[in-house]
Amino acid sequence: MIKTPVVVKAEDGFDGRPIALLVQEASQYVSKIYIQIGEKHINAKSIMGMMSLSLTDGEKITVVTEGEDEKRAAEGIRTFFANIAG
Repeated sequence: MIKTPVVVKAEDGFDGRPIALLVQEASQYVSKIYIQIGEKHINAKSIMGMMSLSLTDGEKITVVTEGEDEKRAAEGIRTFFANIAG
C-alpha cells in the first residue's frame, strides 16, 4: 500500500469533466485506488463517489493505492492532479 499526499489544483473547479478524467485515469490500473480526506475513503474508480467529495482548489488529499501496479498508479494519479490545473 502506498499513501501519496497531493494538493488539488483546480482553478476552474473540480467537477464534471475533471472528475470523469480522474475516474478514467484511475480505471487504467489494476490496483485499488482511493482518495482519502479526513475519515472519507472514496474509490477513485467510482464517478458517483468522486462527485460526492466536492474537491476544491488547494485542498490536501491522500491518494491510497494498493495492488500489483500500485507504484505506477500512485504516480499516475499524482501526475493527474499536478496537471489538471485551470
